[in-house]
Amino acid sequence: MRPFLALTLNGFREARRNRVTVVVGAFAFGLLVASTLLTNLSVSTFDRVLTDVGLGVMSIVLVLLAIFLSSGMLSREIERKTLFLIVSKPISRGLFLTARFAGNMLTLGVLLVAMGALFFAQVALYGTLITEAQFVAIGMLFFELLVLSSIGFAMSSFASQMVSATVTVGAFFAGHLSGDIYELSSKAESSTFQWLGKAVYYALPNLSRLNYRVQATYELPTPLGELVPSMIYAVAYAAVMIAIAVILFTRRDFK
Repeated sequence: MRPFLALTLNGFREARRNRVTVVVGAFAFGLLVASTLLTNLSVSTFDRVLTDVGLGVMSIVLVLLAIFLSSGMLSREIERKTLFLIVSKPISRGLFLTARFAGNMLTLGVLLVAMGALFFAQVALYGTLITEAQFVAIGMLFFELLVLSSIGFAMSSFASQMVSATVTVGAFFAGHLSGDIYELSSKAESSTFQWLGKAVYYALPNLSRLNYRVQATYELPTPLGELVPSMIYAVAYAAVMIAIAVILFTRRDFK
């Protein structure tokens, strides 16, 4: 357990020192402040626009950061040759990879909390009502980042950083459209297209079930019976992706 915690904290410190993390954090801060100016243009829907812009900016920034950190983690370790030092020690590759994944999620979690605090401070500053739906949307964003990061790690275990990032970006967009793909395929006359559509639907992450930003914008309540299955789904999908990453990473030849 101690090696796992040490590697996790080491990964967290490395991500924190990364200039991109600092730049993206400053960028998010700037956009959140800019969103205040934007909301002044819409008086009648001030609360909704404030929530929509704030959560949207937070989502875009953290998704981009999750893709960057997860898809390039192993590439950076190989370039700096730190990976060879670690795998030569009595530490399994599976432990190393899962600890690095935990470190990345710790980094994203800390940034999510910081951005969430900034968002609620902005909401409180303008006297807008802080709702339960906003907390739900921010909390479920973490599970969306969990799924995307696991895909990035699975790809980076055997592919280059560019390929990993491209596939993860594609998974993000396809994941938000997987429900539409399923609906379209179910209406197809060909049984082959129906089967293919269902296969794609179950293979892709269903990110739309983790997106509660619309509910936050319109202050719609979300029952716990709907949230818990979505959380379990995200954790299970990420666990499968990390298991695949460990298998591929363990068999990879670095010579």
